[in-house]
Amino acid sequence: MAARILVVGGAGYIGSTCALHLEEAGHEIVVLDDLSTGHRGAVSGTFVQADVRDRDTVRRVLKEERIDGVMHFAANSLVGESMTRPLKYYDNNVAGTLALLAAMQDTGVRSLVFSSTCAIYGNPERLPLDETHPKAPVNHYGVSKLMIEQVLDASRELEGLRCTALRYFNAAGARPDGALGESHAHETHLIPLAIAAALGARPPLQLYGEDYETRDGTCIRDYIHVLDLAEVHGRAMERLLAGDPGAAYNVGTGHGTTVREVLDSVGRALGIPVPVESAPRRAGDPPALYACADKVHRELDWTPKWTEIDDIVGTAAKWAQTPRF
Repeated sequence: MAARILVVGGAGYIGSTCALHLEEAGHEIVVLDDLSTGHRGAVSGTFVQADVRDRDTVRRVLKEERIDGVMHFAANSLVGESMTRPLKYYDNNVAGTLALLAAMQDTGVRSLVFSSTCAIYGNPERLPLDETHPKAPVNHYGVSKLMIEQVLDASRELEGLRCTALRYFNAAGARPDGALGESHAHETHLIPLAIAAALGARPPLQLYGEDYETRDGTCIRDYIHVLDLAEVHGRAMERLLAGDPGAAYNVGTGHGTTVREVLDSVGRALGIPVPVESAPRRAGDPPALYACADKVHRELDWTPKWTEIDDIVGTAAKWAQTPRF
C-alpha cells in the first residue's frame, strides 16, 4: 500500500537511506530536517528545512502534505557530548519528539516509527541482549531515548498512537550503488574512522583496549547494514498503517565482530592495512554487545541480508573513496 511518509531527520545517514528505500518501494516521501548534521544533497524529492521542535511548521507540513505516517530520526547522538551537554540532548531529543507527537495528534496522524538505540540497555547483564533485558542507560543519549520510548508506550496505550521503536545496534555500510553513505562532520563510528586512517585522511586509529576477555582482546559489537535498517523500517511502517499498534524491537545481526576483525576487513577492502596506535580502555566500554533479534524476525518477518562483515565494510569503503557530499 503506497503511503505519504514524513521522514524527520531524513537528510542524515540512516534517515536518507530509509527515505530513498521507501521512495523506491513506491511511497511518496517528504523530508523535514534542520541540516544541523544532515546533508541537503542526501535528499531527493520534497524537502522542508525546519527544526522538529517547531510545532507549527511540523503541523503545517503534516496537514498540507496529507501525511499518513512519520519516521523519526532527528536526534543528537554523540555519547561523549551527551555527558558534557545533557540539556542539549534532552531539549532536542525529548522535547523535539514531544513537539512532533503533539503536531501528529493535532492533525490526526497516528503512525510513527521511532529511531531508538541499544544504548537504552546500558552495560549488559547477559548476552545476547533481548528486549526484556533491564534498561539502565549509562549516558544521557541513552537516557533521552529511553524517556522517549516511555512516552511512546504511554501514548500507544492511552491515546491510540500506533508506534514502533527500533533499537539499533551499530549501523554501518553504504548503498552499493554509491548513492548514499556515511558522512559526519564529527565522525565517531569505527568503520569510517578505520577507512579514513587507512587512506591517510586522518591519523592512525586509536585502538582502545586490547586486553578484553574476547577472542582477540578487543571489543565485540553487532554491525547492521544501513540497507537492512531501511528494510525493517519499511516493514514496521507498513504494519502500523495496516492497523498494528506497534512494539519495540532490537535490530541487529545477532552476532558480534571484534574491533580487530573490522580492521582486518577494512585492510582487505582497501588493499592496505589500517594504521593503529594502542590506547587504554575507554571508561564505559563493555567487552561485548550484540543483539538477540528473534522478536523482529518473528513479528515483522525480517532477517538481515548483510551478515558478513566484509560485505558491509566493502560498501563503506567504496563510498569513502567516491563520496557525494
